[in-house]
Amino acid sequence: MAGAAIDPSSSTDSLDLFADPPDFYPPSPTPTTETHALLSGRTLTLRLVGHNPLWGHHLWQAGRLISTYIEKHPVLIANKTVLELGAGAGLPSLVSAVLGAQKVVVTDYPDPDLVSNLWKNISSLDLPGTEEKRTVAEGYCWGADTSTLLSHLKHDEQGFDVLILADLLFNHSEHAKLVVSIQQTLKKTKEAKALVFFTPYRPWLYGNDMAFFDLLRKQGMRVEKVLEEKMDKVMFDSDPGDEELRRTVFGYEVTWII
Repeated sequence: MAGAAIDPSSSTDSLDLFADPPDFYPPSPTPTTETHALLSGRTLTLRLVGHNPLWGHHLWQAGRLISTYIEKHPVLIANKTVLELGAGAGLPSLVSAVLGAQKVVVTDYPDPDLVSNLWKNISSLDLPGTEEKRTVAEGYCWGADTSTLLSHLKHDEQGFDVLILADLLFNHSEHAKLVVSIQQTLKKTKEAKALVFFTPYRPWLYGNDMAFFDLLRKQGMRVEKVLEEKMDKVMFDSDPGDEELRRTVFGYEVTWII
């Protein structure tokens, strides 16, 4: 009743007037799993976070195809140092570890759930002890200082042999930061390369996706198309736009002009 007096002698120890009811918030989505079949016949099972505003709860098309690409070209990875940016579940990094990479640093935004999930997927590979230490997860914001990432390399190495960027180009506002990260972490040799694979999930913005490569060219880097492949189906059935583009993965190699 409005205006009713509160009895000062009553106990309020168990009553929090500002607490939300127990069922006020919906429960957090539970983690899910996806599988990926290697060309070798082995199947990898990946744990995905239940939900994440950065889309880390999906296993993206480009991640699958870039993984198959490096399996078909193992010389790209064997005994090489590998850095993956915006990894999500980290499938390409896990495949790189299986292929015998010298060192794999798999990164995503420094969200505790994302980074913890990457460590869980690394552990699930069940690599021998010495090899397991070759694969590590780190939180990293694109465009930020890269000294922690580079610290995983041998003291005389100034960058990674291979960078992996799978389905990151839809973040148009982050293109410039991604370019900075590439420049700071890709070893400055003719052989070093960044593998950039993506699907134009919003076909009407395909030109904006491709603008990323113009930024790289302006920074003195070579861009070469190495793959165009259609998936069996689109990733999101209800999305608008050209279906052919939405199920196509484009792959590019980025190298220094030296």
